[in-house]
Amino acid sequence: MALPMSAAGTGGLFSSFHGSRTTPITGGDRAALSRAFSFPAGSSKNLRPTPMMKNVNEGKGIFAPVVVLTRNIVGTKRFNQLRGKAIALHSQVITEFCKTIGADGKQRQGLIRLAKKNGEKLGFLA
Repeated sequence: MALPMSAAGTGGLFSSFHGSRTTPITGGDRAALSRAFSFPAGSSKNLRPTPMMKNVNEGKGIFAPVVVLTRNIVGTKRFNQLRGKAIALHSQVITEFCKTIGADGKQRQGLIRLAKKNGEKLGFLA
């Protein structure tokens, strides 16, 4: 059964529908429609928080207070540079030790990982 509708589209069932082909959306109707179908700013970003690499022993260990005090005195940027140099030197010492005893690369990597774990426990990476 067909419903009566005038040629202009203003009668019958569709007379109260704003936004049909014959009646333009204006004023408050347009604003309400845009709010209904708009997305919040930044919605294209991932909603999951990004995991941060963090030391689980941060602030723990016998050397942690000295490390934190040194970082506060010299500044974070300079401190990270010094820490990087110290880690590189320590890795070189481990590499030379492995050459001396004839250890392969896999054993060397294991020793470097062990040094990192020990450094975390002692508080050097605080």
